Amino acid sequence: MMLSGKRVAQVEIKAKGDVFHDLWKANPHHIPNLSPTLVQNCQTHEGELGTVGSVLHWNYFHDGKNCVAKTKILAIDEEKKSINFQLVDGDFLKLYKSFYVNLHVDTKGSKHVVTWTVEYEKLSPKVPDPDTFMEFYKRLTKDIETNHL
Repeated sequence: MMLSGKRVAQVEIKAKGDVFHDLWKANPHHIPNLSPTLVQNCQTHEGELGTVGSVLHWNYFHDGKNCVAKTKILAIDEEKKSINFQLVDGDFLKLYKSFYVNLHVDTKGSKHVVTWTVEYEKLSPKVPDPDTFMEFYKRLTKDIETNHL
């Protein structure tokens, strides 16, 4: 069984992709207001919002449990509307040796598609693939679209 893997989830949104990208880059602390059933809190732990190297502390609800995570922004590409995060602390690292998330918003004509790509390495073969987390990202995207975009 493979310990490393990659998962991709795509969600079409009606609003402009720039708005979604800017929310995650510069205003992630607004996400709890837009999806309070999934995300309860987001605070800057280190650095400055919207900059590479900043670390965010998250409180969220996943798989019936209250969870915490710290994510570090590894890269921001304004032209491609993408942000790369690394999970550096939290509940998920009890299951995964490494966990990287790429958020990308693509605009093709009048369509805007949010793509979540997760690359991970499990601590053991018994650890499930993060499919429920991909569903979490889909629901979160739809909540944000409904309540903000």
